[in-house]
Amino acid sequence: MKTVTFAVPCYNSAEYMDACIESILKCDGGEGDVEIIVVDDGSAKDDTPAKADAWAAKHPDIIRAVHQENGGHGEAVNTGLAHATGRYFKVVDSDDWLDEAAMREIMAYLRRQNELEEATDLVIGNYVYEKVHEGTRTVMHYRNVFPEGREFGWDEAGHFGQSQYLLMHSVIYRTELLREIGLTLPKHTFYVDNLFVYVPLPHVKTIYYRDVDMYRYYIGREDQSVNESVMMGRIDQQLRVTRLMIDAVRLPDGVPEKRLERYMENYLSMMMCICSIFLRMIDTDEAEDEREAIWSYLKANNPDVYRRIRRSVLNMGTNLPTELGRKIGISGYRMARRIFKFN
Repeated sequence: MKTVTFAVPCYNSAEYMDACIESILKCDGGEGDVEIIVVDDGSAKDDTPAKADAWAAKHPDIIRAVHQENGGHGEAVNTGLAHATGRYFKVVDSDDWLDEAAMREIMAYLRRQNELEEATDLVIGNYVYEKVHEGTRTVMHYRNVFPEGREFGWDEAGHFGQSQYLLMHSVIYRTELLREIGLTLPKHTFYVDNLFVYVPLPHVKTIYYRDVDMYRYYIGREDQSVNESVMMGRIDQQLRVTRLMIDAVRLPDGVPEKRLERYMENYLSMMMCICSIFLRMIDTDEAEDEREAIWSYLKANNPDVYRRIRRSVLNMGTNLPTELGRKIGISGYRMARRIFKFN
């Protein structure tokens, strides 16, 4: 069995996919236990399909190219998971890359786990926001949250700080755990990385954290999904993902550990805040109706969680009434973005 499968969703990625794949290849280190599945998600505007095939031909024992009709990021992840033969599964977006030194430490642990009958469910590393156009970087770590360098459970997790969340960039799941829970991401939907991380968490019993800057997350392209104007244009997909998160995990009953339940509620609160703030940025009657609808959906499906999230500092500030309240909420979001360096 391969130690880890890296899935690389590619959509018109010819300009930057080579650097991504090269960084993953270094994880193998001549061991032959790494698998890279390059998923060409219906690319038609550049030579992504040809590049994927060329990589597979050059490294046939490591790289496989899979071509499919365009189904979006989530469907590309689904395809990678369906083809994975590794004990672990990691998604690396085609414009991002992995740090060679950090991955040497991560891979050493994964290789030890691959020899065991009961392997760790979730392996976590840091990720770095690389704002290449600004020449800045921001490290997102978890050294205040998790014990470092040993296996542990949720009962040993500490308090997550503001803007400190587990994202797709920072997680490596045991492949069979994802398959056992039937994780499937929706087609033609952005922001499904939230589902990928959030839904499996209640099923995770064992965790390992390494305080190394594993994943480099590129920020800066105008068409990027986290660009503010792009997010407003795709607000329907943000709303869809948030509803799916509400449906997928019943809080608190569906979460076995109080510290994890608190984290997941805070994460859902953040998602509700994002929905609210971008609908207020759009500033139309239809957007206001949508804002009321998503809150009504949460209230109908989980009234206790609705009351706590609606009264949280985060969402009280983003849902203040009147035009002045709208402006205060948007200003607060943009200030937080500057402080915490996201987007």
